[in-house]
Amino acid sequence: MLKPVALCTLLLFFATLHLQAQIYIAPDGDDGNPGTLQQPYGTFPKAIQESMPGDTIYVRGGVYDLVNTITISAVKSGTEDQLVTITAYNEEVPLLDFSGQSFGSKGISLRANYWHFIGLQIKGAGDNGMEINFGSNNIIERCQFYENRDTGLQLSNGSADNRILNCDSYYNADPPDYGDADGFAPKLTVGSGNYFYGCRAWVNCDDGWDGYLRGADDVTTTLENCWTWGNGYLKDGTDPGPQANGNGFKMGGGDNSNSDLLMHHMVLINSVAFSNKNKGFDQNNNVGSMTLYNCTGYDNLTANYRIQRTLNPGQTLTVKNSASYQGLVQLGSFAVQETNSWLAPFSVTADDFLSLDTSFADAPRQPDGSLPEIELLHLAEDSDLIDGGVDLGYPYFGMAPDLGAFESNYVTAIEPGNIPGDFQLFQNYPNPFNPSTRIAYSLAKAERVTLAVFNALGREVVKLVDNAPQSAGRYTVDWNGRDATGLPVSSGVYFYRLTSARGMSNARMMLLVK
Repeated sequence: MLKPVALCTLLLFFATLHLQAQIYIAPDGDDGNPGTLQQPYGTFPKAIQESMPGDTIYVRGGVYDLVNTITISAVKSGTEDQLVTITAYNEEVPLLDFSGQSFGSKGISLRANYWHFIGLQIKGAGDNGMEINFGSNNIIERCQFYENRDTGLQLSNGSADNRILNCDSYYNADPPDYGDADGFAPKLTVGSGNYFYGCRAWVNCDDGWDGYLRGADDVTTTLENCWTWGNGYLKDGTDPGPQANGNGFKMGGGDNSNSDLLMHHMVLINSVAFSNKNKGFDQNNNVGSMTLYNCTGYDNLTANYRIQRTLNPGQTLTVKNSASYQGLVQLGSFAVQETNSWLAPFSVTADDFLSLDTSFADAPRQPDGSLPEIELLHLAEDSDLIDGGVDLGYPYFGMAPDLGAFESNYVTAIEPGNIPGDFQLFQNYPNPFNPSTRIAYSLAKAERVTLAVFNALGREVVKLVDNAPQSAGRYTVDWNGRDATGLPVSSGVYFYRLTSARGMSNARMMLLVK
């Protein structure tokens, strides 16, 4: 007979085994199976039912024809240390097709905390492709939401501190009125602290991002490295009418029934809005604080930027290092502005950009899920917008930051991270990562190099390679998310820099501490 201490140890051992469980689901699976790779489950409810904090649900590639909402209730929440992960298996592509669903039904209703979705495609839902409803501290990564009959991804009912990373939302439209379907919508009753990074929203019948409020107030949302274009139109290019607003980033406030005093504090960094039917960066009725750093507006029909309504006492509008071309800039006199392209001494023409060709904006993402490397709205080498900005605490090349969303590096005559024939710094993998990631670089000749990691304020965190002599070849270095003293660093955006006597190259990565 086991003694109590031995029994507790045994129970803890089996609990630990379960925390490492792997659950599989496939289009041709069966819920009578044990849910293994060889014998997967056939439905999402079964896989979710069997999951516990720390488990991973692997979704095999193929089409899942679905008609019922997939609901993940609060009782299935993970924990801060043990998220529940639901991810595409290896490089396979799972498509959750809700096209047969009745109008008004949601695709996925996430009511739990601490879930991590990776690599799923959600199509054709009768309402939102996914709604995070009362759910907080979730991560939605490398997912696509398209052709849903309302907003692709919406956050509601106090959902807070969620991270939406490298996701796309497009061709969402709500017949027959076509007035509500956005790409991403942290709106209505949303909570605070939600963060979008590297996301794209295009050709949604209403807005790319919609942050208007009804039931929430005094909340904050941050967007970084996000692109939005072509909103206000249907997939076939037709305009469904004036009820389809067609803004790129609608930054909040209330609607016409409760427009007074509602504050959605919006922070937009390195974000781009172009070719939208209405405005690129739109205040709507927001009277909270808005911060726009290094943003770019181009060819939005009504205005590239329109923020004119007086803010609540104590709130501020700050616009710095931002660029505009072929579109109005309409900012209230209360705006705190510095080194924007519409201010003296700058004058913007088409010659300031490498390309104004928008046709590649929806190009496939890079293998790690990051945005495609295209020339659209990147600055030409002789543009006076290069080095024209003010230091905002983010890394930059040259004497000062550039204006607009894309920092150029003409010390090496090309974009950061690509130095053919000299040395080359590659994107880290995985990215985002936890707790470690691998950085690769190659050298064309023998030289001394330094590889260092910096935080978002430009302060050095750790040197991974310190002025080491190395011969020509390819090298890889692992970073474990710790600083020079060996202490773990917090979640956030970090930069890594490869330096030699002949130049430097920078790239960005994201650490997500679970």
